[in-house]
Amino acid sequence: MRLPAWLRPHQFFILYVLGVLGFLALMTWAESQGLSRHWIGPIFLFLTVMVYAGIGVYGRTSDSDEYYVAGRRIPPMYNGMAAAADWMSAASFISLSGALYLQGFSGTSGQAGGLAYLLGWTGGFCLVAMLIAPHLRAMGLYTVPDFFHVRFGGRWPRIIAALAAVLCSFTYVVAQIYGVGLIASRLTGVQFEIGIMLGLGGVLLCSFLGGMRAITWTQVAQYVVLLLAFLIPVSWLAYKQLGNPMAPAVYGEQISKIAELETQLLDSAAEHQVVQAYLRRAKEMEARLQDVEGALERERELGRERIRQLRAQNADVGLIVSASRELAALPRDVASARERWTREMHENYERAKPLGGLPPHSQAYAGDPDGTPEEQREYELARRNFLALMFCLMVGTAGLPHLLTRYYTSPTVAGARASVAWSLFFIALLYLSAPALAVLVKFEVMQNLVGSSFEALPNWMAQWARVDSSLLSIEDVNGDGIVQFGEIRLGADLIMLATPELGGLPYVVSGLVAAGGLAAALSTADGLLLTISNALVRDLYFRGTKRDASPEQRVILTKFTLLTVALSAAFVAALKPSEILTMVSASFSLAASAFVPVMVMGIFWRGTTRKGAVAGMLAGLGVAVYYLLSHVPAVRAALPGWLLADGLWFGIQPISAGVFGVPAGFVAAAVVSRITRPAPVPTGVRLEI
Repeated sequence: MRLPAWLRPHQFFILYVLGVLGFLALMTWAESQGLSRHWIGPIFLFLTVMVYAGIGVYGRTSDSDEYYVAGRRIPPMYNGMAAAADWMSAASFISLSGALYLQGFSGTSGQAGGLAYLLGWTGGFCLVAMLIAPHLRAMGLYTVPDFFHVRFGGRWPRIIAALAAVLCSFTYVVAQIYGVGLIASRLTGVQFEIGIMLGLGGVLLCSFLGGMRAITWTQVAQYVVLLLAFLIPVSWLAYKQLGNPMAPAVYGEQISKIAELETQLLDSAAEHQVVQAYLRRAKEMEARLQDVEGALERERELGRERIRQLRAQNADVGLIVSASRELAALPRDVASARERWTREMHENYERAKPLGGLPPHSQAYAGDPDGTPEEQREYELARRNFLALMFCLMVGTAGLPHLLTRYYTSPTVAGARASVAWSLFFIALLYLSAPALAVLVKFEVMQNLVGSSFEALPNWMAQWARVDSSLLSIEDVNGDGIVQFGEIRLGADLIMLATPELGGLPYVVSGLVAAGGLAAALSTADGLLLTISNALVRDLYFRGTKRDASPEQRVILTKFTLLTVALSAAFVAALKPSEILTMVSASFSLAASAFVPVMVMGIFWRGTTRKGAVAGMLAGLGVAVYYLLSHVPAVRAALPGWLLADGLWFGIQPISAGVFGVPAGFVAAAVVSRITRPAPVPTGVRLEI
């Protein structure tokens, strides 16, 4: 049967979508016939990665125009779909619903709230469409540092832009590879570090051979998977709870029910027992910190004494081994003991708050504008952090090098604008469902998990706890054998991935969700790795020297640089430096501070000079990096206190460092440009459209 003429250009895409749906139907049938879940996860991992790799091999090229910008001939709809996949990173797919679950809509004085991510990331595309993308596309460039080189001339604007692109992109890609390892280890049951290497193979097969050409069509394929992986479980939960699969339209009914359940939990005697138990633990940690050296020696002596008693009683070997492990797990020295006990003290104090430290889900802001001075300050800080993070995410979106490069692949300037519009459409399909998923999962936990017996807990909870204890921990703190809400600790990176199992869906859906998370992480990692390797090779190595090479040789060197960067990012990700959302948010602040002030001024103000550009980038990036590093525990321990920021500036959290870096960049660029002689605009550069 021949397709209608208007569908023929999309025939391969239609066949691919039908193939994905057919594969899901086949796997569902196989599970109903008894296929073990131990096979379902690896099948999803292997087949999806092989499909992406096949597209990457098919799109292989050594042509520089194809490798760097896909020949500038990607249709707007597919470019928008690829940009959406590039955008729907592990942070958006895996962690966004988790942020909404843990922080509610507007968070607390220390957390901005999940709605800030939705509004900031979505609003950022409006800035991209109006201020950045069409103007960069009109200049016919390859990378973001190319803009600084062409617009301002000289070496330093390009060098600083390239180094800033490497810094913010590397922070971002570490978060993606962490997500890849998380999913691959859960699907296959291997160790986290091995899971990273398995997923990394898929990343390299997609991006190594074909560059932007292969990445673009791989991201189109990945978007289909992650869209289905997000919408199927949230629609299933909505139908299960409310009888209607249109989750964004009906989830509001559950918000009022959650408010009622929160009120019941606040009045529950068992929940108060949990609060007191965590409070005792926090005070015990606080007492240890009064004499760290003595407390550490007492803990070691108690551990040795327990082992001696067990051996004297001829106790079970398992008990002796467990006691020996507890002794070995004690801090090795005073410094590590102080760091660990301080962290545990803060964690226990946080969990000693009502609702396990979670804010009421639907509250506007923490605190009360008409309450006590303390409540008024909490309200002001919560609102300030919400607006600050939203600002950083919006402006950071307009400065992310890997996202802006995506619009270089459009055939025309009008195509770049259309691509941004398609990007917003495809992103909205998922973002409208993210708040619904958080609400439905929280209702499921409060209604069905809370109050159940510890002996009847499902096996999937223990499996996730083994992957990473920070993702899920549940402990009978008050000893009643019944699960209380305060005893459950779910990490932001777990909520989406565990939704199918939490809602009792078939395991095929769990495999699909994991494959969707893998697609989200892989699609973004591909673009980021290409951006980093391009910056290092095209913008630093060749432009910074007089080396001459053919376009094919440059492409080959870019490929091997990409491989080196990928392995370096995998090493850092294996250290589990932070949650995905935190690392991604930090990269947005860096991109906003380093690029946007000078880029916007360079496009719209001819008076911006080369020295002004250098000053603006250094000032913006310097302030943001300084504020971020000043609140990293390892940095604070290594450097004297007078070198670092003394506490929070205006109560703003470190991930929103861009709120200080962006103004600093604008002011420095404007002031230095005013006091230096304006540089002439290079011939042939088009600054206005």
